[in-house]
Amino acid sequence: MKLLNGRELALFLQNRHASLVAGMTVPPRLAIIRSQDNIAADKYLRAKSIYGAAIGAKVDVYSEAPADIIRRIKSLGDDPAVTGIIVQLPLPDDDLTNQALAAVPASKDVDGLGHNSPFEATTPKAVLWLLAAYDVPVQGKIAVVGQGRLIGKPLADRLEAAGHNVLRCDIRTIDLANVLGDADMLFSATGQAHLITTHMIKTGAVVVDAGSPAPEFEPAVYDRSDLILTPNPGGVGPMTVACLFDNLLIASQRRQS
Repeated sequence: MKLLNGRELALFLQNRHASLVAGMTVPPRLAIIRSQDNIAADKYLRAKSIYGAAIGAKVDVYSEAPADIIRRIKSLGDDPAVTGIIVQLPLPDDDLTNQALAAVPASKDVDGLGHNSPFEATTPKAVLWLLAAYDVPVQGKIAVVGQGRLIGKPLADRLEAAGHNVLRCDIRTIDLANVLGDADMLFSATGQAHLITTHMIKTGAVVVDAGSPAPEFEPAVYDRSDLILTPNPGGVGPMTVACLFDNLLIASQRRQS
């Protein structure tokens, strides 16, 4: 078994980012808008706040009632002191999510979720950087399980944009075990704990758990010696935070130049 340790790589990037911020005249400022009723977001907000403090970036969290989210985004979008804006998903409903993401100015959309964002979506970026750091090529039959707008869909979109054929699987996929059985690379982003069992995974496959918060592969998967896989926690999650701040620093450099 070969583990793709995202925590180690994220620490390397954190040190690099801290050096870059130290050389900036004005440190970057990240604004995070969250819904008041999204308690589950607290874990992810803490991780982002800790990373920001470690590199010298300012991180402000705005907890808003659903009716006030769009107003807050527009206000921050007009504020020249704000470098980047992210909307902490999920929001209470799809309509509000669409409106909120559309309200973020493209130049500040450091999560990369808007249609016109110049930034790469953070989780696909994290996954590809993690594979590249461990010299794992993206090749063969590729399956992405889960097509949510935050992870699964942008990851599949990114892989297809790079010229790969991607098998997209979601809740409507019939006989998932049979569909995944010959995948050389398997990316899971469903949010369902232990959905992927060991008998679904081909010998020697690369398996990436891009979901959260609980591991999407059953424990028996980690007993196999033939796989290349990410731990959860400690795999894609820390890298996603690092890639968010990489986008923030890119935004800051573009503005200061």
